[in-house]
Amino acid sequence: MTGLLVVTAVPAEADAVRSGLTDPTVTVAPVGVGPAVAAAATARLLALAEAAGRPYRAVVSAGVAGGFTGRAEVGDTVLGTASIAADLGAESPDGFIPVDELGMPLALLGAGSVVRADPVLLAALRAALPAATAGPVLTVSTVTGTAASTEELRRRHPEAVAEAMEGYGVAVAATQAGVPFAELRTISNPIGPRDRDAWRLREALTALTAAAPALALTTAEEHGLRA
Repeated sequence: MTGLLVVTAVPAEADAVRSGLTDPTVTVAPVGVGPAVAAAATARLLALAEAAGRPYRAVVSAGVAGGFTGRAEVGDTVLGTASIAADLGAESPDGFIPVDELGMPLALLGAGSVVRADPVLLAALRAALPAATAGPVLTVSTVTGTAASTEELRRRHPEAVAEAMEGYGVAVAATQAGVPFAELRTISNPIGPRDRDAWRLREALTALTAAAPALALTTAEEHGLRA
């Protein structure tokens, strides 16, 4: 097996991760924004590596995210205990129905609306980043931008710490390939009414660079824990 695959949405996130890495066995790939493109691109990267006889040991979805105020503040680092497809389901007069509750044969798809982080990989990341906040990370196709939608997400996911747009897609691709998965995010803005002036992308990218060495440590530590 080769080293770790780190998937980001945009080149700026990939550059931030690379700036903190010294381990050449860690591959960093920006794949695009949103769960669909993230899933497709990650699946392709995993398949190509496997076909070449150099499968990846694990996959981490990394990048910036919005944080739930009081749980993860701007500049914080977050480790996802699970990646949740927060808007995958159906509306009803009684409220949102997650896809898991719609009676669909999810076992055939390899995942429901929640994909939990690999426990060994997550433990290695938590050991390498002891100050990080751990909790579920929501994946959305539309960034939350109102107080009402923020409170609805808080109600439905009381333990969630952040939201982003790719984690669940990457997680599904990793699950289909049988590869351990985790999600690492740094917080650029509070979730709530959309206010670009409140975003701190530079601070979040700096925090991503600071967290990146843990990814290289994780490759060796995770292998040792799993061996």
